[in-house]
Amino acid sequence: MCLAIPGKLLEITSALDETFRMGKVSFGGVKKDVSLALVPEAKVDDYVMVHVGAAISVVDEEEAKKTFEVLSQLGELEDLNQQPDATG
Repeated sequence: MCLAIPGKLLEITSALDETFRMGKVSFGGVKKDVSLALVPEAKVDDYVMVHVGAAISVVDEEEAKKTFEVLSQLGELEDLNQQPDATG
């Protein structure tokens, strides 16, 4: 099953312009590089929903934490540690 997973945007790691940006997102301590092109409004410390390496929306912190906890309980986050970072 393909899921969007909430994570906290820790930093903007690169930016071609205001739209084409990359950021480091933490998923319960696991950090991944994520495209921010679909969420130009995202700022450091925002929570974003990430699907296939791209942030697709900015979400409320409380909802992000609840969703992460449910996904964790369902065992849907097991592959998170095994998938390579976008930078290799």
